Amino acid sequence: MFVVLGATGNTGSVVVETLLSKKQPVRVIVRSADKGAAWKAKGADVAVASLEDVSALTKALEGAKGVYLLVPPNYGAEAWLADQRARMDRAAEAIQKSGVDHVVLLSSVGGHLHGGTGPIRAASYGEQALGCIAKRLTILRPCYFMDNWAPVIGAAKAQGVLPTFIAPQAKIPMISTKDIGRIGAEQLMTGGYGKQIVEMAGPEEYSPDQAASALSQILGKTVTAQHAPLSAVVPTFKSFGFSDEAARLFEEMYTAFSKGAIGYEHPGKLVRGTVTLYDALRTMV
Repeated sequence: MFVVLGATGNTGSVVVETLLSKKQPVRVIVRSADKGAAWKAKGADVAVASLEDVSALTKALEGAKGVYLLVPPNYGAEAWLADQRARMDRAAEAIQKSGVDHVVLLSSVGGHLHGGTGPIRAASYGEQALGCIAKRLTILRPCYFMDNWAPVIGAAKAQGVLPTFIAPQAKIPMISTKDIGRIGAEQLMTGGYGKQIVEMAGPEEYSPDQAASALSQILGKTVTAQHAPLSAVVPTFKSFGFSDEAARLFEEMYTAFSKGAIGYEHPGKLVRGTVTLYDALRTMV
């Protein structure tokens, strides 16, 4: 039995779909039974638990051969880092008590760094917390999600602009959540050994200009990448409902990316996905 946390999210849902397509037994952990109804109809076992309830989470993990662990962020939390670390601590406690053999953790590019990386600091903490207790640990470190473009596609449709905090011509690693989920499921089925790091990217590196060009083709209208200053990060993210701390952490992250301070630990060993940026954007549109 494989257990998946975050089954209602982008990567977790793909993990479940991939496992089910391979006729693997799957249990999804959801916060309420109604959120698991669709998975139950597809043949998955459903357990109701949350990261706030260690005993329920422990019970949901018992008997699992492997678990896909995604710790969803609550960006509205005033003390965001402390809140995320507490969630990770509870997940680690449940994993230790349940005796799960293998953990596949969704972390982030730059997870090996310990400061100046914004919200990636929480991922780094998770790697450390689980590294101390997991029997076998596979750490997934994806790069910039192609799906991050989804919230600004409306602006591309309405105004012909693609707002971005990344320099328009800068090519950076981007990956589809479909590839992340597929690779996560494959790692679960492989079974893992010791501690492994799996750093991921898409088929090639892409720039915001290329994203705008792809959207121009998909929408049949001219779309131009619009570079926003880093000083706009905090007010922009606060307008999305992020707390002041969470918004400032994103400013820290974008600043570090702009300086080239965040990158892969083992760039020569990248696992490449197959979903192109064009195909990912077409699906989002």
